[in-house]
Amino acid sequence: MRWRRVAMGGANVLVFLAFLGLTGCASVTRYFKSDNEASTAPPQRPSVAVYRLEVEAPSELRTLLTTYLDLARFQNVPESEDITPAEIDRLIAAAPAQVRSLLETEGYFNPEVQVGRVGVSAGSAAGQAAARERAEDSSANDPAAGPREVPLLRVQVRPGPRAVVDRFTFKAQGPLQEAADGGTLDAKVLLAQVRNTWRLPPDLPFRQSDWSSAKNGALAKLRADGYPAASLSDSAARVDAQANTVQLDVTADSGVLYHLGPLNIRGLSRYDDDTVRKLSTLEPGAPYRESQLVDFQERLQKAGLFEGASVVLDVDPETAQAAPVNVQLRELPLQQATFGAGYSANTGPRITVEHTHRQPFGWRWIDKNKVELGPDLKSWHGELTSYPLEGLYRNLIAGSAEQLKTVDEVRTSWTARIGRTQDTTRVERLYYAEFTHSRLETRSDTGTTTASNDAVSGNYNWVYRDLDNVLLPTEGYTLNAQAALGYARSGNENNGPFGRLYGRYTGYRPLGGAWYATARVEAGQVLANNAVGIPDTLLFRAGGDDSVRGYAYRSLGPKVDGALLSGRVLLTGSAEIAHPISPRMPSLWGAAFIDAGNAADHWQDLNPVVGYGVGLRWRSPVGPLRLDLAYGQSVQKIRMHLSVGIAF
Repeated sequence: MRWRRVAMGGANVLVFLAFLGLTGCASVTRYFKSDNEASTAPPQRPSVAVYRLEVEAPSELRTLLTTYLDLARFQNVPESEDITPAEIDRLIAAAPAQVRSLLETEGYFNPEVQVGRVGVSAGSAAGQAAARERAEDSSANDPAAGPREVPLLRVQVRPGPRAVVDRFTFKAQGPLQEAADGGTLDAKVLLAQVRNTWRLPPDLPFRQSDWSSAKNGALAKLRADGYPAASLSDSAARVDAQANTVQLDVTADSGVLYHLGPLNIRGLSRYDDDTVRKLSTLEPGAPYRESQLVDFQERLQKAGLFEGASVVLDVDPETAQAAPVNVQLRELPLQQATFGAGYSANTGPRITVEHTHRQPFGWRWIDKNKVELGPDLKSWHGELTSYPLEGLYRNLIAGSAEQLKTVDEVRTSWTARIGRTQDTTRVERLYYAEFTHSRLETRSDTGTTTASNDAVSGNYNWVYRDLDNVLLPTEGYTLNAQAALGYARSGNENNGPFGRLYGRYTGYRPLGGAWYATARVEAGQVLANNAVGIPDTLLFRAGGDDSVRGYAYRSLGPKVDGALLSGRVLLTGSAEIAHPISPRMPSLWGAAFIDAGNAADHWQDLNPVVGYGVGLRWRSPVGPLRLDLAYGQSVQKIRMHLSVGIAF
């Protein structure tokens, strides 16, 4: 299983502190400016209220009117530009027409509008303060000076019923319609998709912004599926004000159908042209599809060779039958080192060193090494991955070694594997042979026991993703399935064959009203004779960030003579709902969750434990950052969990 997770390193912390230092310096300098420098700033002219406006309307319409109505915008003007009574009368006279025009954009075509003077007012608090300042300045010449009274104006709006869409028609002109009339299936399907996905169908309330969005959506669909030169030749919204209905008619000129031509690759100096072409699934002569270019661009960005990639179709009409695809690349350096410090709720504090070489010894391979040092976890992970091969495959050679301290145990292990991986738009596949060694020292009521086990196995891992957004999903699901067959050798138990199965499903679904749900279930089983010794790295534990929150990492499993061991079966599940905390901070969510599960040696011995709590979610550019406070019901303790990213 491939875990997509981003660690918060010390380098990021230093950059953040440096940013705070720079902004702090910018803030502090104003306290050290000389009096001469401060005096050069031009004085701000005070704004005074020339009248006060009240708007009586439903709350959403009141916001619209107070934002765009001229009467609202000219309430306060610079003192030297006072508005005359005649100008106020002109604003009052123009206001009803402005109100009706603004309400029509929201679908109200029969409003009742009244605008006029209703008395006098002392003005707003700011206006009164400005008036008092003027009165103090002129008190020597005019002892009676004081805050002035201003006219009070009122706009009363009864919007009436909102109009709804009565009928919608979409027509195409040009090559798309000709192809559909000629029986071309792709053209018929595209026209049906545009009509079926129209965003303002009958019986929905009419709003100008929704009307514009629907037209843009239809045009975007045509441009994305073969007709990048498509344009709207006609569109009309016919309003029946008496019936409060709107009839929508849209006609689009498709323009010519574009076909894919050659790749024009720019920006290469360290890496070769063949590597880029093997990441492409574009077929010259095939109809243009925007999604295929987007998939190609994402594969380039994930290849580990490029800092940035752009894939764009040349839309020159003269080359439409073989439109060039322009690929602009920005390469990563041959070597790169990263140093970091961080903290994990599972394994505590750590420092990390990562090194990447993208052409070791001149080979067409990528070499990655990562060393992690902490009080509970010391590890090395190394990986050699070939440049892309035919069919989006890559060859893989990898190894790891680690020492992990958890509840009452110390596990020392290492692995070596060789295999092949394939990463397509929705599916990841990994085939590999692996040799595994683990040595486990466990403290129990009877003392410390040591178990040493080895295994050789053939493995297949499969990941499927159907998500609206890979980094920040809100709808869709992921599925991970793993299978292994192998032979185990043990220094304490019997030798023998074994099988291993594991599956994990995670679903995302919007609930409406800005509420979002996430559900997860995972299960695993090792198939072997009870007497066969299996390496601990192939067995199961539960507890921790992506398992059962409220319990320590790897703290859930079967116990023998007071010693916590790893089990041969696993079952955990989770349910969570989340909601943005404030409209002003849409990327910051609050969440409530409940987790349950455990590991055991046999299904009949599985005793699920429960954890539940609340958390914060920051939907950052690198994935969701999760901060959770969870209560473990079995241990009756509260535990904090912190993680970044999502696990597939």
